[in-house]
Amino acid sequence: MFVTPGYAQETAPAEGDAHGDAAHTEVAGGEHGSGVFPPFDPASYPSQLLWLAITFGLFYLFLKKVALPRIGSILEVRRDRIAQDLDQAARMKEEADAAIAAYEQELADARKRATAIAQEASAGAKSEAEAERKQVEAALEKRLQESETRIAAIKTSALKEVDTIAEDTAATIVQELLGGKVDKAAVAAAVRSARE
Repeated sequence: MFVTPGYAQETAPAEGDAHGDAAHTEVAGGEHGSGVFPPFDPASYPSQLLWLAITFGLFYLFLKKVALPRIGSILEVRRDRIAQDLDQAARMKEEADAAIAAYEQELADARKRATAIAQEASAGAKSEAEAERKQVEAALEKRLQESETRIAAIKTSALKEVDTIAEDTAATIVQELLGGKVDKAAVAAAVRSARE
C-alpha cells in the first residue's frame, strides 16, 4: 500500500554533549519540510483518489443494495395506500351520492304525501264546514219560518185588536161628536172598508 515516510526523526544526543539533554531533530526529505498540509500534497493524490473511488463504490453499492430498495418499497407501499385511499374515497363518494339521492327522493315523496294529506284534510274540513253550514242554515231557516209564523200570528192578533180598538175608538168619537148611540155593526163595516 501507499505509505508515506516519516516526516521527522529524532536523533541520539551528540557525543560531545555532556548533559545529553539536547535533542536534535532532522527532517527527512527536504520536500516535506516546506510546510504543506499532507492532503494537499501532490505526491499523496494517487492514494487519495484510490480511497475516494473505493469509498464511493462502497457507498454506491450500499445505496443500490440497501437504501434504494427500502426507499422504493416505502414509495410503493405509499403509492398502493394512496391508490386504495382514493378508491375507498371514490366508493364512499358514490355511496354518499346514492344516499343523498335516496334522501332527496324520500323527501320529495314525503312532501307529496304531506301535500296529499293537507289536501285531504282541507277537503275534509271544507266538507265538514259545508255540512255544518247547511245544518246551521237549516236551523236558521226553521227558526225563520217559526218566527214568521209567530209574527203572522202576532200581526193577525194585533190587527184583530187594532180593528177592535179602531171600532171602539171610532164609536167613541162618533158618539162624542154626534152625541147618541152608535151602531156597532156600521162602525165595524166602516173600519173594515177604510183598512182595505
